[in-house]
Amino acid sequence: MQAAKNEEKQNGKIEELLTRGVDKIYPSKEALEQQLRAGKKLRLYQGFDPTGDRLHIGHMVGFRKHRQWQDLGHEVIFLIGDGTGQAGDPTGKKKTREKFFTQEELRTNAKEYLTQASRVVRFDGENPVKIMYNSDWLNKLTLVDILNIAQHFSVQQLIERDMFQERLKTGESINLREFLYPLLQGYDSVAMDVDLELGGSDQTFNMLTGRTLMRAMKNKEKFVMTTPLLTDSKGVKIGKTEGNVIGLTDEPSDLFGKIMSLGDDAIIPMFTLLTDLPLGAIKTFDVKKEPMVLKKRIAHTLVASLHSEKEAQAAEENFSNTFQKKEIPEQIMEISLGEEGLMHALVREGIVSSNSEWRRLVKEEAVTNLDTRKTVEDAGVVPASGVKFRIGKHRFIKIK
Repeated sequence: MQAAKNEEKQNGKIEELLTRGVDKIYPSKEALEQQLRAGKKLRLYQGFDPTGDRLHIGHMVGFRKHRQWQDLGHEVIFLIGDGTGQAGDPTGKKKTREKFFTQEELRTNAKEYLTQASRVVRFDGENPVKIMYNSDWLNKLTLVDILNIAQHFSVQQLIERDMFQERLKTGESINLREFLYPLLQGYDSVAMDVDLELGGSDQTFNMLTGRTLMRAMKNKEKFVMTTPLLTDSKGVKIGKTEGNVIGLTDEPSDLFGKIMSLGDDAIIPMFTLLTDLPLGAIKTFDVKKEPMVLKKRIAHTLVASLHSEKEAQAAEENFSNTFQKKEIPEQIMEISLGEEGLMHALVREGIVSSNSEWRRLVKEEAVTNLDTRKTVEDAGVVPASGVKFRIGKHRFIKIK
């Protein structure tokens, strides 16, 4: 009786692994399911190019899938792309990036990645996620190695990528570093001899390149599991709000406020992809009738998951006191200007994502000087020490 219950529970976990938070499985769900139900343990990985130093809640979709594989006893690799990152992933980019990163810069950023990802996955304890760096093999490839990899692809295959086609139509250049990127990512699978690669649906082309190389160089089939991107109903990625990344390690009150600032159509995707709440329960939610209640619930759930229940309660109280009652919080982030203006300081501190984002906020009258209660009209403002600002709905800063 107990053995039957354990088997049923295991099968339930496998079904959830293969369905919830999954976009597609190559070559098929059935083929992967057959191996898992037969008890085979797989070696799998997901790669992350640390071209920035912050991970956001959109990354949680993949991290939660890591955790599921981990809990089922499979070997999971968290791959730092300090090799591929030097080439520059063209995925989703309409123009060639202005800056290419060095290995040293990527390794520095990677230190923060591991700290942040540990909020969701286990890097220690039972069956820990392994950490690897693809520069360990990519930087050692010889000319002959690269030629042998390249011979398995045609120019037509690589250039058919949607972002390359868009660039060709608009006359934008395609840098050869970016053009070769899929080959380098594909070789990661060969170097690590994996059974499966996990990644966002926007990485499908790169991951299928790895399937091609595994067949050609290892005579082995590799599964690919893609996860859906965390988006609202309009297809806009969630992870940034008003130009500000919703970071995994944001302070509890900031995290709560940023989630509350998202549109109502982000509520169901977040419950579905970022929580363990049964799908049957989620289907009963009526976003039109009680959006504020549901949004507070998902914000509370995520803060508790990434921090603690106590901090989630405090963040919710702070939100109610600060924003619903129109109060200014007692604790305000302080930033130093140095010789630069407010705009550059905000970008440096990651409070806004870019100069253009700051100018947009000013143009839309979304920045208020809390001392004068007047809207900021000059994007190049250089305020005096002690002045407080509200940026958007949920960000407060004080000049020190």
